[in-house]
Amino acid sequence: MAEAASRLAKKKLPLYKQRGFRLFLLILPFVLLVLALNYFPLYHWKNVFYRYKPGLTMTSEHFVGFGNFVNLFTNKYQVEELVAVLTNTLALSGLNILALPIPMAFAILLSELRMKRFRKSVQTLTTIPNFISWAMVYAVAYTIFSPGDGFLNRLLTSVGAIDKGIDFLASPNHVWLVQMAWNLWKSLGWNAIMYFASISSIDSELYEAAQADGAGRFARIWHITIPGLMPTLFVMFVLNISNFVNYGLEQPLVFQNVFNLKRIQTLDLYVYNQGIAGFSAANAMIVGVFKSIVSVALMVCANSFSKLIRKESVI
Repeated sequence: MAEAASRLAKKKLPLYKQRGFRLFLLILPFVLLVLALNYFPLYHWKNVFYRYKPGLTMTSEHFVGFGNFVNLFTNKYQVEELVAVLTNTLALSGLNILALPIPMAFAILLSELRMKRFRKSVQTLTTIPNFISWAMVYAVAYTIFSPGDGFLNRLLTSVGAIDKGIDFLASPNHVWLVQMAWNLWKSLGWNAIMYFASISSIDSELYEAAQADGAGRFARIWHITIPGLMPTLFVMFVLNISNFVNYGLEQPLVFQNVFNLKRIQTLDLYVYNQGIAGFSAANAMIVGVFKSIVSVALMVCANSFSKLIRKESVI
C-alpha cells in the first residue's frame, strides 16, 4: 500500500518538480551544444551539389549535381594529392593505435610503485600536458629543436658534435614517428587514468590468492592485472578504429611547414587548407562528407566486431 501511495504521489507532481525532468534540464544545454556543433552543419552538405561560393545564395542556376565530385576525382593532380593525404591520415592514426598498449603499460608500472607520493607526482606531471594546447606544445618543441637558439642544437654545437644547427622541425624525415611521439607525450598520463581506474576495480582477493599460491609480482601482473585491463584496452581500440580518419586538425596545423607538408597533411588539414586557405570550398566539403561517411561506417564495423568478440556493444 505504501509503494502504491508513493507512486500515486509521484504521478500527481507537476512536471517541473519531477526528478527525471530536472535531470533532463541538466543535460539540455549539452544536448543543444551537440546539436548545434555536430548536427546542424550537416544541413550544409547540400552545398556540395552546387557551384558554391561563400556569401552567395544557392539557387537552381548554381545546381551542378555531382559535377563537383566529377571535377575532383577526374583531376589527376588532385587525386594524387588526396591519395597522399589519405595515406598520411591512415599512417598517423595507425601508429596511434599501435601505441595504445603504452598507456596501459605505464599505468601498470606506476601502480606497482610503493612510494605513493612519487607515484602521484609522476601521474600529475604526465597528465598536465593533456591540458596544454598544441600551439604551446609547438612552442616547447621550437624551444628545444629550433636550428638557431634551440637547446638541443646549442648543446650539440657546444660539444662539437655538429658544425651548424639542424632544423629538426622542418625535416621531412620520420615525420609520422615524430608526430606519434609528440601525441604520446601529450596524452600518456590522461589515457592512463582509465587504466588506473580499471586496476583499482580488480578484486584484491585475486592478488591475495595468487600471492598465497606463490605467484611473484610479474606473475600477478601477467595473469591478473593485464587480463583485467583487456576490456578497457579493447574499448579504446574500438573507439580509435571508429575515428581512424579523424586524426584531428590542431597538431598537423601547428607542425606543418613547406618542407614536411606532403608527409604531415591529414584529411582535416587538407579540408582546412582547401576551404579556408585555398578558397576551394567545394573540394573541402566533398572531402568532409567523405570523411564523415567513412567514420560512421568504421564505427558500425567496430561495434559489430565488439558484439562478435565481447558480446557487448560500444554504441
